[in-house]
Order: sequence, then structure tokens, then C-alpha cells
Amino acid sequence: MKIKTSRNLGFTLVEIMIVVAIIGLLAAIAIPNFIKARATSQANACINNMRQIDGGEQEWALELNQPSTAAPATVAVLVSSNYVHTAGNFAPTCPAGGTYTLAASVGISPVVTCTLGATVTPAHVLK
Repeated sequence: MKIKTSRNLGFTLVEIMIVVAIIGLLAAIAIPNFIKARATSQANACINNMRQIDGGEQEWALELNQPSTAAPATVAVLVSSNYVHTAGNFAPTCPAGGTYTLAASVGISPVVTCTLGATVTPAHVLK
């Protein structure tokens, strides 16, 4: 006669709890770094957009022989005149949700500002 022994295969509750605790610890370390990296990349993209708009404004002033006190009305004027090249001929937008405004004249440096400016970290400031 054979005696049947049953072996239950699987993980114990303690083993599962240890794995869940390790995954939670790794997530607690990784998520804040991911958020910081996203904010930094948004700030860099915003600054690069402002730099592109500023270059388009300077090109606009040079091509049309504008004085240093002149300024285009909006960013859309620069995009429609092909001084700022974007996909689909749309005015560039801040990836963090800000908007761009032009200064009163071309002679001021920098001439493009983001509405978020220094209110977020890292700052969206063209220097």
C-alpha cells in the first residue's frame, strides 16, 4: 500500500510580503526621481522654445529693417512668416502649460518669457 503525501507548491505569505516590500521600496526611490527628470526636461524644452522664438524675432527685425524698439505683435506672426519653424505651423507651446509673451521691443534681451517663469522648479527662464 502506498502512502500519499501531498506537497503544496507555492510561496508562503512571508515570502510574498518580502517581495512586495522590496518592490514598494524601489518604487519609493524611483518615482520622485522620475518626476524631477520630467520637470527638468519640460524646463529645457520650454527654454529651447523661447530661444527659437527669440531667434525668429531677431531674424524678423533684421530682414524687415526694424528699429531696436520694434517688436512683432505675437508669436503667431513669426510662425506664419516662417521665422519660427514648427511642426504644422503652430506656435510653440510650453510643455508644462505656460504661454509665451514677447517683450515690447527687439532690443531687450531676453525678449521671450514663459508665464510659468520662476514660479516652477526648475525655472523656465531664457538667459
